[in-house]
Amino acid sequence: MKIGIVLYPTFGGSGIVATELGKALSRKGHEIHFITYSQPVKLGVLRENIFYHEVSTSDYPLFEYTPYEQVLTSKLVDVVKFEKLDLLHVHYAIPHASAAYMAQQILKTQGINIPFITTLHGTDITLVGKDPSFEPVITFSINHSNIVTAVSENLKKDTINLFNIKKEIDVIPNFICLEDYRQTNNQKYKTRIAKNNEKVITHISNFRKVKRIQDVIRAFKIINDSIPSKLVLVGDGPERVKMERLGRELNISNHINFLGNLKSTREVLNISDLFMLPSSSESFGLAALEALACGVPVIATNKGGIPELVEHGKSGFLSDVGDFKDMSNNALHILNNEKVHNEFKLHALSDAKKFDIHQILPLYENIYAKSIENSI
Repeated sequence: MKIGIVLYPTFGGSGIVATELGKALSRKGHEIHFITYSQPVKLGVLRENIFYHEVSTSDYPLFEYTPYEQVLTSKLVDVVKFEKLDLLHVHYAIPHASAAYMAQQILKTQGINIPFITTLHGTDITLVGKDPSFEPVITFSINHSNIVTAVSENLKKDTINLFNIKKEIDVIPNFICLEDYRQTNNQKYKTRIAKNNEKVITHISNFRKVKRIQDVIRAFKIINDSIPSKLVLVGDGPERVKMERLGRELNISNHINFLGNLKSTREVLNISDLFMLPSSSESFGLAALEALACGVPVIATNKGGIPELVEHGKSGFLSDVGDFKDMSNNALHILNNEKVHNEFKLHALSDAKKFDIHQILPLYENIYAKSIENSI
């Protein structure tokens, strides 16, 4: 199949999943065309069966802001027509699904039928979708997609509750390629962070308010008072300066490492003893899945799609949003006993196997075939 994948090319979960999906499909012989405004950060080197089409975002004298949806629509028409694509797979509702619909209608006038699949990832529904100015467009785009998927049962439920959805939504969870997370010789990396063999606790996010990084830091303070530890914070965003200040206020800044955005997080996760994700909302929790894939137990909240990943009391613990004291107690329960810690690590790997790419890829291939068949 010739598949066009439309995505945001950044460090966000939707862009990472879309890129990894395209790479996995290309390895199976499918021809993949990434269509976006810059090369996806996780794409890496040139690969067989993978092509990249840049959406021009040049300034127009008439417009204060580049009309990206219209530019993207034109690019989709161009790529579909001249690369003879079989289908489009758009990740994120706004503006990708609406642009795909417009491109589909334009191509119909030229005798070309192109189905498009929309995958909902989270903030396009739970954050953007709550803005009344976007609601009609999101509802229309979802209902007029040929096939709609969501990355968790929780996100499917939220979508149905927030919008007047007539379309069936298939749940296909996010995934990881488990073998990519296996790494040896971790000790040399760990000694850079924990020179005195301290416990390493990690958090990875885009540092927005919804991630509640303050709960990570406050829980870490309690953990570090009991067990010598280091906190590794990966990512960047609007909350970073406040979190640096909080670390100084709690007198633990010398135990915290801000690493910024990393193209690969597996080196950090493979030296971690625990992963924390105290988000107030998390439609899936890809960072938590990546931690599980490295055999790292997860301390998180019981909201959103996280309970679909983390087995409470087995591969980690789930607490109410904001209850950082409970999170710290759960963390100490794991870290204080090596036997318990090893049991949680084994369960973490076991849970991650359910989301391996080899389990999920056939689900996408099936809906691709279905969408093409229905469009003939």
